[in-house]
Amino acid sequence: MFHRIGAAAYKADLSNTQALMKLLDHPENGFKSVHVAGTNGKGSTSHMLAAIFQKAGYKTGLYTSPHLLDFRERIRINGIMIPEGRVVEFVKQHQAKFDPIGLSFFEWTVGLAFDYFRNERVDIAIVETGLGGRLDSTNVIQPDLSVITNIGWDHANLLGDTLEKIAGEKAGIIKPGVPVVVGERQAEIAAVFTQRAQQLQSPLVMASDHWQCARNTVSLSVQTIHVQRDHQPVFEALQLDLTGGYQLKNVLTVLEAVHQLRSSGWQLSDSNIVDALADVRRLTGLNGRWQVLSEQPLIICDVGHNVDGIREVVTQINSTPHRNLHMVFGMVKDKDVLPVLRLLPASAAYYFCEPALPRALPAEELSTQAKQAGLEGDVFHSVSDALAAARDAAQPDDLIVVGGSTFVVAEVAGLKFKK
Repeated sequence: MFHRIGAAAYKADLSNTQALMKLLDHPENGFKSVHVAGTNGKGSTSHMLAAIFQKAGYKTGLYTSPHLLDFRERIRINGIMIPEGRVVEFVKQHQAKFDPIGLSFFEWTVGLAFDYFRNERVDIAIVETGLGGRLDSTNVIQPDLSVITNIGWDHANLLGDTLEKIAGEKAGIIKPGVPVVVGERQAEIAAVFTQRAQQLQSPLVMASDHWQCARNTVSLSVQTIHVQRDHQPVFEALQLDLTGGYQLKNVLTVLEAVHQLRSSGWQLSDSNIVDALADVRRLTGLNGRWQVLSEQPLIICDVGHNVDGIREVVTQINSTPHRNLHMVFGMVKDKDVLPVLRLLPASAAYYFCEPALPRALPAEELSTQAKQAGLEGDVFHSVSDALAAARDAAQPDDLIVVGGSTFVVAEVAGLKFKK
């Protein structure tokens, strides 16, 4: 499984998925969809879109990856995870004919999700890519809208060694004639998307060209923002229960996606947007995005794990009042570690750890590389031990941030915290 062992499980080919869809009698054609790709923000964007459709009364499927605690988090309808019985039934029913194909874990999961959405007759499914876009297993759908949040450095060993190559892989989800929203205009790669869209005669809009927003207020549980489109007020005090500052970029992507979907007939009102964005976590089950786990000391986790994601986490740290900073930090082996470590604050106390999976970067090796970046800390062989040490050392007005990897956050999310 790519989820656990990394690049060795990656299959840059759609032939398996196409065979899988044929065996399942093409469930990918059995529901309407929005397809979401990007380096960072695609999970939050997908959950926000799902919440809006739910509030508008649509039966809404949501496919995302990876999960934190329960595999079933990946496949939801109206925020409710697929029942265990449906997962077991699907495997029993199809294993004999699937095994000869040699399906990956991700391909199995895509087949399960698409079959479930079709059989449950969802009105729409928000489908997040797993890795890349062009050759991702989800890229067999014909969506009503394609969304690409942004492009950054991640999985360069699989997607390409330049931003242009990575953008080209993400642009692979653009379909002939299907509108596409790109969240951020990035000058160095904008032409990749515009040229691809022109070739396929797909209307393209870059959300950042039209939408502007500014934060009004922020607390541990909600932030309020002012939103304009083409410099005309749209929302004076839009509340978000996702409090990371980086969510402002994602919100603009979501709002442009809604704008495009409305023009194609979807009934999504401003009140649906307002109600949904204030309640994304409860409606969809989203976790791990600048999420408060406990207070006194304040403990926050975030799944940011690449250069752009960690840069946003550091910005959040700097805007969060605290006395001393404690970082419980672990990474996986297939990341470019040193550029990430160089972004982290040197003044923090570090608790280097390793999540319990084969992809984990050993804590000793992480610590060694961290010293090259001017970071000092202790080594722990489990996430729970690292967190316990940080809690013991922290004062009530200190800040503990847990991150570096989705898998570190997943282990912390499984622990019990006293409020």
